Amino acid sequence: MSALRLLAIAMLAACESNQVLPSRPSACRSTVHGISIPAFHGGPARLGWTSQESLSPARVGGASFGLSWASSDFDGVQIAGQQYAGRAYASPLYADDVTIAGGPFDASNVSVLFVATSNGIVYAINAFDAPCSSRSIPPGEILWRASLVTPGVVPNLDGNLPMGTMSTPILDTSTTPPTLYVTAMDAQQGTWTWKVFALDASRGAVLPGWPVVLDRASVESVNRNGPAFFDDDARNVSQRGALALSPDGGRLYLTFGGYWDGAVGWIVAIDTRAPAAAASFSGAPDTLRDAQGNVSRHANAGMWAPSGPAVDAAGRVYMTTGNSEPSWETAPSTWGNSMLRWTKDLVLDSTYTPYDFCTLDEGDVDVGGSSVVLLPHFSALQTTTPSLLAFGSKAGVAYLLDTTNIPGGVASRPACSMSWDDSAHDGSLLPPSPSKDHCNTVAQATCVAPAPSTDCARGPLVIFGPAGDVAAVDHAKMRTTPAYFESEGGTPYLYFSGSTKAALCAVDVVPPSIVRVRIAADAGGPAYLVQDAADTELRLVNPGSPVVSSDGGRDPIVWVVDENALRSASLLASPAQHPELYAVDGTTMQVLYRSEPGDLDVGGKYMTPVVAHGTVFVVTDRVQAFSAP
Repeated sequence: MSALRLLAIAMLAACESNQVLPSRPSACRSTVHGISIPAFHGGPARLGWTSQESLSPARVGGASFGLSWASSDFDGVQIAGQQYAGRAYASPLYADDVTIAGGPFDASNVSVLFVATSNGIVYAINAFDAPCSSRSIPPGEILWRASLVTPGVVPNLDGNLPMGTMSTPILDTSTTPPTLYVTAMDAQQGTWTWKVFALDASRGAVLPGWPVVLDRASVESVNRNGPAFFDDDARNVSQRGALALSPDGGRLYLTFGGYWDGAVGWIVAIDTRAPAAAASFSGAPDTLRDAQGNVSRHANAGMWAPSGPAVDAAGRVYMTTGNSEPSWETAPSTWGNSMLRWTKDLVLDSTYTPYDFCTLDEGDVDVGGSSVVLLPHFSALQTTTPSLLAFGSKAGVAYLLDTTNIPGGVASRPACSMSWDDSAHDGSLLPPSPSKDHCNTVAQATCVAPAPSTDCARGPLVIFGPAGDVAAVDHAKMRTTPAYFESEGGTPYLYFSGSTKAALCAVDVVPPSIVRVRIAADAGGPAYLVQDAADTELRLVNPGSPVVSSDGGRDPIVWVVDENALRSASLLASPAQHPELYAVDGTTMQVLYRSEPGDLDVGGKYMTPVVAHGTVFVVTDRVQAFSAP
């Protein structure tokens, strides 16, 4: 990095983020316009594709591309005498043409990054230079900040971190001014409670009627799948999944999983017009108690994927789930290791469960970490299944489903398949040919690869191997949601990020870590997935979900942030591993860019960048921007 660039970053970071300008910068105007990224992966379909970008592989791969500026640190908090930095688990949101109300930037029309942190503070940060009559508002300037809650330490969370906000907020741009929805854990007065906030995005003020407090009474009373226990102690239930909105903006969706596999999963629908919980759905009934009468918590269909639920144009809601207790294989209304679809008010209407879900339950190999991408109808591919969704799993497996014919019922999961060739009867859309990953093989011993066999069956596509491996904690191969891209000729692709393991039961990683999968169809028949290409050099340890930037159907670039530390690693370790930003040419699958060691500071886990106007924004314990002059 050049000395000039380092000096510029240091000068900006040294500025006090709440400094009042010497003169009121009235009528400030950003020089860029027209882009909105109001939700995780861009919108309700979770496509992860920004298709109006001028960034080219040549520009990104050139010597001038790199870290261009960094904001000041997010605000820290002191708890029990220990100072904690503010960290962003949430991905940033972005919007051009936001008019700020009040404060020193009143009436300025600017491009804004919205960021929520683990310390329960939400920021609106200026993204691009905004000239004023007296001076410009520089990129990285904090336009407003809103401290929503008192964060509390969650035991064993990434090294005993405090938690305020964990999930990616959502921006409703249909309201005037726009509304920013955020969840946060509040530890005031010795209690730990999840709250849902609606903020005026122009000034950061909490809107009347908010926050909505999520407690046992409010959540359990509207459960469509009970009875089940919603834990009043927010330290036991994580709200990691990104928020989602119904098409009319009347329902806000948020999901819950259990820390340490210690709670049933939930999805909750909030009525945004009369703020309250309108409906909920537990991943399973769960009211078991131990001998002393205490609630006996179980890992049951946790809804924890960082990408959160997807919502289609008809208002139907889609979400994947984590493991259930293996002994509850066909128990009524138990939905571990499944993809679920609900109506607007969370009436279950369709389900899919992989054929080998009982094995997945036993091995902590769930589909809950990779949420749904709702694919658009293709411009060129002729298929009898034009309405599709895709997602992945911790086992490194990719699934494709026809949304008009989701195969499962709504009473219970089917009986689990046990024969080696049952993969051919899986209800997802399968490649037409047998696969070397679904063969009649018998393991010699635990963690020893079985002898190869030519007696193989069709089955879901394995993209990060080896197949049939354990996937608990550091062994997992994918906790990410794929990103979509359609080429200029109309060929549809998905890009997956993950970790290929060196051997069965290994933690060490080998290439590939970015895989391009093509959506194909033979003679206009059903669609299926084909591994099309992969990088040959990346060894990503614990990546977040990728995003794709392109100039229409040309020059796709895949962007991914790797935590560069194992899932079990503490974020408070000293020294801590710093994350790294990667850019991969989506056509050649060659690595174009890798950030310098130490460029990115330590933030949360499963970070996903956003790309706008030739700049890539990453949030860690501050905002950091990458571009070429």
